[in-house]
Amino acid sequence: MAVGVFDLFSIGIGPSSSHTVGPMRAAAVFAGELKASGVLERVASLRVDLYGSLAATGHGHGTMTAILLGLEGFHPELILPEEVEERLATIAETGKLQLAGSVPLPYGVKDMILRPLTILPRHTNGMTFTVSGADGEVLHAATFFSVGGGFIVREGEEDAALKELDESKKELPLPFRTAAELLGRCQSKGLSIGEIMFVNERASRTEAEIREGLLHIYSVMESCVEVSLKREGLLPGGLKVRRRAPDWHERLMKETRGQAPDFRDPKYWQEWVNLIALAVNEENASGGRVVTAPTNGAAGIIPAVLYYALHFAPGMDKATQQDRDDVVVKFLLTAAAIGVLYKEQASISGAEVGCQGEVGSASSMAAAGLAEVMGGTPQQVENAAEIAMEHNLGLTCDPIGGLVQIPCIERNAIAAAKAINAAKMALWGDGSHRVSLDEVIVTMRETGRDMSSKYKETAMGGLAVNVVEC
Repeated sequence: MAVGVFDLFSIGIGPSSSHTVGPMRAAAVFAGELKASGVLERVASLRVDLYGSLAATGHGHGTMTAILLGLEGFHPELILPEEVEERLATIAETGKLQLAGSVPLPYGVKDMILRPLTILPRHTNGMTFTVSGADGEVLHAATFFSVGGGFIVREGEEDAALKELDESKKELPLPFRTAAELLGRCQSKGLSIGEIMFVNERASRTEAEIREGLLHIYSVMESCVEVSLKREGLLPGGLKVRRRAPDWHERLMKETRGQAPDFRDPKYWQEWVNLIALAVNEENASGGRVVTAPTNGAAGIIPAVLYYALHFAPGMDKATQQDRDDVVVKFLLTAAAIGVLYKEQASISGAEVGCQGEVGSASSMAAAGLAEVMGGTPQQVENAAEIAMEHNLGLTCDPIGGLVQIPCIERNAIAAAKAINAAKMALWGDGSHRVSLDEVIVTMRETGRDMSSKYKETAMGGLAVNVVEC
């Protein structure tokens, strides 16, 4: 199907969309196939092979435990954090997983086969599932690739998937693949970028469903922040990274004491933006429930910039709840339209193009969303998206210990501020600019192709090797 807003903004668990959400989804699909094919009851053994980046940084990203949950039949958008903890504790205690939810099978994290130096042709995030009967006969096998943002592709179906994408785009009222095409649609129809995306979404959902779905997405973002602000202590994983969001929130509340509960002092806008970004990504690093936006590693940027739009944009101090809901819907639709461009022309996978594909694309999407809700023309919105990505080009993915903590958490806060500045710069212009968004997206793709693999989510370069883990 054509990439839509609910593909780019989906609910899952942390810490990584490509290394946690995607593998869980692939494993759940495999488990479903076992049940549907009738071979489930004959399964006597299971083999899971992980390749490339999944094998290199899987332990830090929760890949192996996510796969165990997926093999039990859990899907990332439905499972709750408490279910994650309960099931993983049971598997660890008994040494058995419930394959497809019904067949007990001795299997755990230590049984997975890791091949970090083997890169399958389609993508570095490859995984193969194989089940055999008591006589050793292979009953079912499948290889999947986690291509970023929780999206998965089955080996051998890549061309069919692209063909299906092209065919489904023909069914859209206003299809686009490039920013030039998107701007052309805006000009010919007299619509904004968000409105173009909305028209396309209406091809598969009602207006009420779209609005309700997007408001639910934002409510999950808000809940993520609320949960994070109640947690204290160190993040899991051994790096001993201290949670900062709760302390920062307490300090902000003290410094603004005496003001109305919903009032946000404009002089503290950046502190609030930093807080939201940190809170979301600390929750993500804890394996909590987050919204891929468009990935887990970049999940804090869009919520932080949307928070800015709702609390600090001109006129929002007098906004009604209806006004605020309208801002949320318009912002997310516009951001998604820009996300489609990155997904279809380049990549949103850190393992494929580095962090420019995750944090860079999220910053670009957020800048576009903010520019639109602040009254920007389609040309200004496109300019905002271009500025944000242009200044994230070449961003490497080199997490220490393979954990989505350093530099990932702070990087979200920095990128959120970049997005806000990009939107403001674009709005002070007339929309004309020398470098187009399409040119920047192509440059990002080519930069990712040229980037050494050690800077693409392998924990083999950069901070990952120059900072001593303790």
